[in-house]
Amino acid sequence: MSEKIDGDPAFVLHTRPWRETSLIVDVLSRHHGRVALVARGARRQASSLKTRLTPFQPLALSWFGKSQLRTLHDAEWQGGGLMLRGHALMCGFYLNELLLRLLPEGDAHEGLFDLYAVTLAALNERADVEPVLRRFELDLLSELGYAQPLGHLADGGELELARRYSFAIGHDARHGAGHGVVPLRRDENGYRGKTLLDLASGDLSDPATLAEGKILMRTLLAHYLGDKPLATRQLLIHLQQLHLQPLDPQKP
Repeated sequence: MSEKIDGDPAFVLHTRPWRETSLIVDVLSRHHGRVALVARGARRQASSLKTRLTPFQPLALSWFGKSQLRTLHDAEWQGGGLMLRGHALMCGFYLNELLLRLLPEGDAHEGLFDLYAVTLAALNERADVEPVLRRFELDLLSELGYAQPLGHLADGGELELARRYSFAIGHDARHGAGHGVVPLRRDENGYRGKTLLDLASGDLSDPATLAEGKILMRTLLAHYLGDKPLATRQLLIHLQQLHLQPLDPQKP
């Protein structure tokens, strides 16, 4: 049965060429989740769609069709678009890649759509993007049903702020190796109790929590993403390394 959707709020996540003059557009829509649409003729110079199908711009999209690949009929800009630049722009593409990789097609998440819009606005306004990214990652996993019980031990016990704990994906935070209560030593892997409690409550004001939280979120996301690394993360790491390297006056 063919469906016809009119004016669903949406953001473009990614576009790629299709045939000679068209595009396949992956979008995040409010009421239909992630959807792949064919924008016929969108690569032509005279196409009215060409300038509208841009990431991070709020759109109202209309489409029709009955196959997995539906046809985009219209795209109307809703105003208030963002002009992400520099590091914030790369972070925006990182969010898009996370959604493309983790969000099943056609699985509607209105709360996630609203969260994405709020996160883009925060990236546009804040110089410090790390708390913004960590909050989105945590909320994304929770929205997709991958929430981790960070705030308590497997046996129901309370975390202690100064202790360090190992963490098994899909299980509660646990004390280090051995039986019973065994705090991890400083030279062993693990996360501060305070870090886990901060992440569970959404308090990202502590720089140490941000640093350890970044490592933990990288581990969690890698588990759900599988073997293929995120292209945007690799690019961000590469750009950061270039930024940290001292300039060689002998090289252009």
